[in-house]
Amino acid sequence: MKIENDFRVLVVEDEALISMLIEDMLADIGCKCVDVASSVEVAMEALTKAEPNFAMLDINLNGTRSFPIADILKSREIPFVFLSGYGSRGLDEAYFGAKILQKPFQLGDLETAIQSALG
Repeated sequence: MKIENDFRVLVVEDEALISMLIEDMLADIGCKCVDVASSVEVAMEALTKAEPNFAMLDINLNGTRSFPIADILKSREIPFVFLSGYGSRGLDEAYFGAKILQKPFQLGDLETAIQSALG
């Protein structure tokens, strides 16, 4: 899979090492525009500055759920996946059926998740 240079991804992840790993994986498939947010507040601010083509949301950000960000993305029709070490167990009912990328994941898993989310 090769991504266009202007493809922008929002990564919402509170673990610095995991977000750096995701950035490296995205760079490996050609993504040069990655915005990283470690909290709901930082992600909300990022969404006021740039519109991503795709987003990756850790469900649990230091005890705060990322669902408000998911709501904004849904309202703007921006595809996204949730990131979780717990699978679908961390999802609220409103998000059952949402795509989940189970941590830890490999580059191929990430590519599949992006392709699937983008249709």
